Amino acid sequence: MKKDFYIFRHGQSSYNLAGRTQGQTNDSVLTELGKKQAEDIGHRLQNCGIEVIYTSPLTRAQETAALADKSLNVPVVVDRRFIEVNVGEIEGLHYTEIQKKFGEKYQQWRSLDRQYENLCFKGGETKKQVRERVFDGLNDLAEHTDYQSIAVSSHGIMLTQVLIALGNEAVDVKNGAVLHICCNNGQWRVVEWM
Repeated sequence: MKKDFYIFRHGQSSYNLAGRTQGQTNDSVLTELGKKQAEDIGHRLQNCGIEVIYTSPLTRAQETAALADKSLNVPVVVDRRFIEVNVGEIEGLHYTEIQKKFGEKYQQWRSLDRQYENLCFKGGETKKQVRERVFDGLNDLAEHTDYQSIAVSSHGIMLTQVLIALGNEAVDVKNGAVLHICCNNGQWRVVEWM
């Protein structure tokens, strides 16, 4: 059975604007631009038959889901499996501070190269762990829900890990981007960026 998933990155947040690493830090909220991006996501998804939005529990993702839902009017369900990567000791720090303190390790961690997928900061998780967690969630929804068209409000690194898992080149995902993927009898594929 074919199921469509529309995974979107939250709108611009206060930490994005300030140049701070968010991870699972939860005091970052949408900026005015972020709110407009979130509403735009809802408009873009209006004709996709969305039946439900699953969202990361982080405020910026929940705000995005709620604003997108103004155009969709569907249930919104919090699902911890779609939370952003835990970046451990660098959460909340400014990018320049991280660069100064961790230098090459931070560059490797930021890299989209799979050779660094098991690298993490103290107290954090690896990108490989994120990929496994996210696909536990996606596979569960594909196999155990009656919904055919599902939206997921999530985060940039989560989206790059979906691309990598599906054998696609990872990209730096912009705020408000929407990735349409589908699962057909257990086989996943990327459909398009919206």
